[in-house]
Formats: sequence, structure tokens, C-alpha cells
Amino acid sequence: MAQKSRSIFEEVGTTQKQVAAPGGIDAKGQGARVAIRGWLMVLFALVAIMIAVGGLTRLTDSGLSITEWAPVTGAIPPLSAEDWATEFDKYKEIPEYQLQNAGMTLDEFKTIYWWEWGHRQLGRVIGLVWAVGFLFFLVTRKIPTGWTGKLFFVGALGGLQGAIGWWMVHSGLQAGMLDVASYRLATHLGLAFVIFGFLAWYIMALSRRSADIMQARRMGDSKLASLTTALVVVAFVQILIGALVAGIDAGRTYPDWPLMAGSFLPPEPFMLEPVWRNFFEDEGLVQFMHRMAGYFLFAFGFVVWRNGQRNANGQTRFAFNAMMAMLVIQMLLGIVTVMYSAPWQAAILHQFGAVVLWVLILRARFLARYPYPQSVRGKIA
Repeated sequence: MAQKSRSIFEEVGTTQKQVAAPGGIDAKGQGARVAIRGWLMVLFALVAIMIAVGGLTRLTDSGLSITEWAPVTGAIPPLSAEDWATEFDKYKEIPEYQLQNAGMTLDEFKTIYWWEWGHRQLGRVIGLVWAVGFLFFLVTRKIPTGWTGKLFFVGALGGLQGAIGWWMVHSGLQAGMLDVASYRLATHLGLAFVIFGFLAWYIMALSRRSADIMQARRMGDSKLASLTTALVVVAFVQILIGALVAGIDAGRTYPDWPLMAGSFLPPEPFMLEPVWRNFFEDEGLVQFMHRMAGYFLFAFGFVVWRNGQRNANGQTRFAFNAMMAMLVIQMLLGIVTVMYSAPWQAAILHQFGAVVLWVLILRARFLARYPYPQSVRGKIA
């Protein structure tokens, strides 16, 4: 049967099918990206504070003042003179008190106790903020497609961090130990930076729609992103070595620069047996490793920065400029910290500098991989 012809005067609106609204397909599965990003930013700030408080806890030799791991009941500090006496008696049983702090007064003990209690309490707050936020977004089905596992992963790392924290503290309670084992401290700090890095990356990823991220990836510089990935690895290794320096107070020895006791190498760097212990416990060798890794990080960072300057995107180039500027500042802070035998003010500033540098390297990598669109004139579209 022949189809009835349509008059050229017929109203096309009466038979036109409804078309989906622009962006309707992309909106599906996006979830509460803005709210989740805000929640992650709160966690990001808390972890940054946690790293700083952890550093001050180490610099004030407070990390062994609480000799038990009580994740729930430990949230309640001593509330009476009897409670304080009990906690002080427990501290008197460990080598740090017997060999280093014998004769410490109760008031002096309270000072280091509050540092460690505050550090642990902040960890509980972070865990609570994560749990409440994750469960809320999960129950209300506000998590964007593909993000449930990522957000749970961050919380799982936080739980692992608590266990590693006690594993670290437990090492300092053993016979003959005055501090925690340096390699366990490095593990603890390293995981903190891993968590911090994932939070930073997720915050950046949630700042744009999934479709925009996919589009940006087509314009990304894969070679520059790969170079920056390598820089992330080098920076992470340097952070771990820095934790070894902090663990044995190696920053307070050999305050001359660029030499060490007048020589390139520190004197007698391999005196401990077996030999591998020197790389973790010899103050001179560990500081030497930190210096050499710092020089390599700076040189490699300069190469990455030069490659970043060839990128056509203005925002990406600016990200690499910020990274390089912080790298210069961080290196100068490291030199000053060593030359003044690592006073706590300089040491904590140097550690905070590592936090800032870590985030700037990650941001530079993110923008190399997912650049902002820009017009021909170089302005952000």
C-alpha cells in the first residue's frame, strides 16, 4: 500500500518525536560528584594535618608514650590522677624511659602523651569522616558509576595505615630500642603519602564530568605524562629515604654542605653488620642517600619541567612551572635543615614542603594526561 504523501503545509511539530535533552545521556551515572569531591577535600585536609602532626610527634620523641593499641577505648585520655599514674607506670616499663628518659616528671610525660594521643585521635576522626561519608553516599546511591570501589579503597588503605602505625610503635617497645624501627616509620609515612596522593587524584578527577575527562584524554600528552609518572616514583623514593633520616635523627649529624665532614662520603659508612643494616641505621650513610636522591630528583625534575614547557596548553605549562618552583624551594629547605642540624621548625617545614611538592607533581601529571580545553589564542575554552 502506497504511503500517504505529506502536504508541504503540514505542521511538522504534530508528528515530531521527542529528542533527549542535551547532556542527558552524560548526566546518567554521574552521581553527586560535587558533594563527593567536597567530602574528599575534607579528608585531604585532614590527612595533610595528620602528616604534619605525625612529623611533630616524631620530632618531639612522643611516639612511644602510649604503649598499648586500643582503637576504641584509647579515644578516652586519662581523666584522673590515678589514670595518669597508671599510664606513666606503663611508660616506665619500656626501654625509651629506662635508657633515655629516666627521671622524667609526670608533667613532662603528659606533654609527649598528648602529642601521641592527638595523633591517634586524628586518625580516628579521619576514619569516622570516611565511614560516615562513604555509607551515606552508598545508601543514597549518589556514588558515580565506577567510583564505589575507588572510594572504598581509600578507606581500606586508611584501616591498613592504623594497623601499620601500631606495627611501627610496637617495634619501639622491644628490648634495646629507643625509637621505632626506621624502616617501619618509612612504611607508615609512605602509605600516608599514597593515601594523600589518591585523594588528590580523585579530587582532580571529580572536578570535571566523565565525558570531559574522556575528551581531554584525547588531547593529552602521553609522553609527558609518562615522564611525570617516573618523577612521581622518584619523589616517592626520596620521601621514603627522608623517613629513614627522621627515624634515626640522621638529619642532625654532618651539618656541613655540600660535603660531609669534609669529604664526599661520610666517614666509615659501612661499620654495621650485616652490611644491609647500614642503609637503614647508619646516620651518615642514610643522610648521604637522602642527599644523592635529592640531587637526582632535582635534576630529573628539571628535565621533566623542560619537557612540560614544550606543551601547547597554558594551564599545563603553569602546572609544571609551579612544580619546578616548589622543587627549588624544597631543595633549599633541605639544605637549610641539614646545615642547622634539623631544628624541629625547619624539619617540619621541610616535611610539609614534601606534601606540597607531592601534590604539585600529581597535578602536573594529571594536566599532562587530561589538559583543559583551550582556544586557539591559548585561553581556556
